[in-house]
Amino acid sequence: MMGKQYVYLFSEGNADMRELLGGKGANLAEMTKIGLPVPPGFTVSTEACREYLRRDQQIWDELRDETIAALRNLEETTGKKFGDRKNPLLVSVRSGSVFSMPGMMDTVLNLGLNDETVQGLAAASGSDRFAFDCYRRFIQMFSDVVLKVDHYLFERALEEKKKSLGVKDDTGLDAAALQEIIERYLKIVSEKTKKPFPQDPLEQLILSIRAVFDSWNNQRAIVYRQIHKLPDHLGTAVNVQSMVFGNLGDDSGTGVAFTRNPSDGTKELYGEFLINAQGEDVVAGTRTPLPITKMNEYMPDVYKQFVELCELLENHYRDIQDIEFTVERGTLYLLQTRNGKRTAASAIKIAVNMTEEGILTREEALQRVDPSQLDQLLHRRIDPDVKLDPIAKGLPASPGAASGQLVFTADEAERLSGDGVKVILVRPETTPDDIHGIVAAQGVLTSRGGMTSHAAVVARGMGKPCVSGSEDIRIDLNAKTMTVDTKVFNVGDIISIDGSNGEVYDGTVPMIDPELSGEFSMLLEWADEVRQLGVRANADTPEDARKAREFGAAGIGLCRTEHMFMSQDRLPVVQAMILAKDHEERQQALDKLLPMQQDDFTEIFRAMEDLPVTIRLLDPPLHEFLPNLEDLLVDITLLRERGNDAKELRQKEELLKQVRSLHEFNPMLGHRGCRLGIVTPEIYKMQALAIFQAAATLAKEGKTVIPEVMIPLVGHETELKLMRELVLEAAAEVKAESGQNIEFKVGTMIELPRACVTADEIAAHADFFSFGTNDLTQTTFGFSRDDAEGKFLLEYLQQKVLPENPFAVLDRDGVGSLVKTAVEKGRGTKPELKMGICGEHGGDPSSIEFCHQIGLNYVSCSPYRVPVARLAAAHAQLNHTSQGKD
Repeated sequence: MMGKQYVYLFSEGNADMRELLGGKGANLAEMTKIGLPVPPGFTVSTEACREYLRRDQQIWDELRDETIAALRNLEETTGKKFGDRKNPLLVSVRSGSVFSMPGMMDTVLNLGLNDETVQGLAAASGSDRFAFDCYRRFIQMFSDVVLKVDHYLFERALEEKKKSLGVKDDTGLDAAALQEIIERYLKIVSEKTKKPFPQDPLEQLILSIRAVFDSWNNQRAIVYRQIHKLPDHLGTAVNVQSMVFGNLGDDSGTGVAFTRNPSDGTKELYGEFLINAQGEDVVAGTRTPLPITKMNEYMPDVYKQFVELCELLENHYRDIQDIEFTVERGTLYLLQTRNGKRTAASAIKIAVNMTEEGILTREEALQRVDPSQLDQLLHRRIDPDVKLDPIAKGLPASPGAASGQLVFTADEAERLSGDGVKVILVRPETTPDDIHGIVAAQGVLTSRGGMTSHAAVVARGMGKPCVSGSEDIRIDLNAKTMTVDTKVFNVGDIISIDGSNGEVYDGTVPMIDPELSGEFSMLLEWADEVRQLGVRANADTPEDARKAREFGAAGIGLCRTEHMFMSQDRLPVVQAMILAKDHEERQQALDKLLPMQQDDFTEIFRAMEDLPVTIRLLDPPLHEFLPNLEDLLVDITLLRERGNDAKELRQKEELLKQVRSLHEFNPMLGHRGCRLGIVTPEIYKMQALAIFQAAATLAKEGKTVIPEVMIPLVGHETELKLMRELVLEAAAEVKAESGQNIEFKVGTMIELPRACVTADEIAAHADFFSFGTNDLTQTTFGFSRDDAEGKFLLEYLQQKVLPENPFAVLDRDGVGSLVKTAVEKGRGTKPELKMGICGEHGGDPSSIEFCHQIGLNYVSCSPYRVPVARLAAAHAQLNHTSQGKD
């Protein structure tokens, strides 16, 4: 009986084998299958990686035998022999996980070279310089990736040699100089590893396969998976491919190209290439490349063939392709293709254009755009009407704009960002080890590298602005300075970057709000036709309400009235209401507040005419509107010491007494929400009157207003019963005075576990439920959000106690189970009971999917997340059966 197969020739696979061959291996197999010029090779499967990790990181005999058999097949196909002194077969070794993780794991090129085979390569190619250049590169990459010798040591040796010879580029080094560099490199290896550089090609290959397997669990790969929410158990495949050489002279080259522009989606070839270079030179950003269209001047026939192959690949995969290629002495080879990473703007334009071109259906177009990516388009950009003089210019590698303090290391970026400081990460070029700094920074600026360099690809994937290859700036990492012309910038100086045009500015710059493109609006219209779930916005001001409407919200799902109490002109009146000695004094303060609240509601209703507006009555504890206890103590101490203002001292001492009387051990679970309304009903009565008077004012103008009054923190049906009666009483008073009959609803925010499990009783007094999942998460987990996020939640995520931050992504098993219970019980009492969600989860795609599945009518989120929610709701509909619609 045959054992399990772990190694597959490219000719044995296809695109459907991603789980086994990884994305890169499956694509290489598919390209081989459709007859494209792919250098032959084989893939060591993800299953082999998992088995290797199970075996305590040891290569076992069967895997070694299968690898050798695949090598023999490669020798027959290429007519070259691995380790041969005359005509050696050289291979590249690359990782290839199931999901694309660009730059996160390790690659080795030119494997198979040693002191003898380099002579054979020189003879076979007719170029000593070429052979020694390959060997130099191989020693450096292999030593860095496999032997863990710092690549900086090799870079320094190379720079020293170039400097001593007065040469600017690597291409200026002749064969003799390269031989001297090789000797220096081999010496570095033996000094650092206490062993000679391995000369046996098979040993080199086995060690490299191990290094790729090991790289699955390196720090940057783990961080990347955490950021992109990729599973840890899949493992990576290893692709071993016969080398083709782009560094054989001026009729050779290498490059990376996208079949459409990944920044803005324009239908044009987008990418870069280098003459007389190997692939790593383009991706690593060590040389600044030429735009892909220039290839037409250098190699017109190859360029024409390449354009045709790009079209063929895009039509085959029905998506934008990211293609790596090499030209060896006038012959074109494709080294890999994958679906291209793209910005949100590009994803939208490509999806809509491909639909118009008949390549995709509307439903497929919707699913091609990741809702969480849309955030990129909904943030600010530099005001185009302001005349700005850039201090430097680079390549527009990832769109958007950002300002921040300049930092030179990823660690600095992470540390300062953790303290709330906005930073721009500035590097000569980034490497995968810088990923945590890119996560922390507002944007990235590099002095080297192109638009397909590591910094560009990673920043684009995260939606962060990036300017790369800005040769106007000089960076000294030791001195921690950036110099532009004669001006020196130090750590902490503020700069701004515009990733849309590649410009760099001194200081902060004026920004403006985003505008939605025609394609964006069209895609969202398609989403609206598909989705069943309504989308509302959380908005507390007329400005927010207008922005929400502009972004397509179908109403306001949460208007928090306490935010209206916080403005400086109202705070004294609010404090007077809280500190009132008796009912009469409190009522005087409330009489002053009522017209202010009425004006607020009038303007919000006006902005949301014809659409429902859910207004939550006062929720937080009253002490939040009073001065801080510690601040008061300091003021009183100072006043006592000075002894010059007895009246103010008495007032402050009286205030301190009141603050102490209102002090609570656990305010989140204390005297707040409907508990305030029951103990001091006049506060809620004032708010209800303000709501109905505002509605009546607009009704007199002939405008349709749909108020929904929401009672917070209900845990018992009697609480809602009492507060509902109070609201109905206020509505009747306003109707009697104004003569206007206002249609309205009274409902509650479900944010306590008891409310969920007694939802059938509470529903008897409710016209709607709105789930306040922020508080429901706190009360279900017993977490104080601020304390949890500040103290232990990060550790919980790192140790995988929890899969996600439950305040960002709804905890379906716990909190979600309670929500589901409340939906079933509530609708058991009132089958048509309207239900929505207004916590921050209302803008999270995973949580929106859950809301769709359990049959909520709508989600409500911040205005800038409304487009995200509209698309996520369409995704939920396409992925699951339909439910009710708002």
